[in-house]
Amino acid sequence: MTTTKTTAKKGKQVGTEHVDQLVRNYKKERWVHNTERLGKPDSLSTWYGLEELSSFLELARDHHADGIKVYYGVYPENYPQSPELQGRQTVVFVATKEARNEHGLINKDIYIRSGDRHEILAFNYGKLCPPFCTPFDPKIGGNSFPFELSSVGLTILDNEEGIKII
Repeated sequence: MTTTKTTAKKGKQVGTEHVDQLVRNYKKERWVHNTERLGKPDSLSTWYGLEELSSFLELARDHHADGIKVYYGVYPENYPQSPELQGRQTVVFVATKEARNEHGLINKDIYIRSGDRHEILAFNYGKLCPPFCTPFDPKIGGNSFPFELSSVGLTILDNEEGIKII
């Protein structure tokens, strides 16, 4: 009798309307509160270069990963490596391998040997926006907002403090 392993297929390509709705909802439900608490705009996006991301995915494949888990994270308030990132949210990609335990199938984080210890196989340090946003350039086109945040999920928030465009 042959047993075949089946990995659940998750994820699919989505369209502009879907992305717009998710970003608009996020801005209204989470980002505006994070920004007020931080006293500066929290990050709304993280950009990664294709070459670096492809290299990470290839490394994950080399270590028998069958998926990537995206963790949401926040840089520490006192982050001397990059003060611009202090307190801002980020995402961390972690290579995973499906495994079975007493509760069923799980996506287990992969750890690899690094010297005399094991380290999680993960990828971070993309270009956060804010603070590292592409400035508006009228020659390229787009909108009149000072950075790329408004290109997806433009949100007008009307509350007791007045109208805010986020």
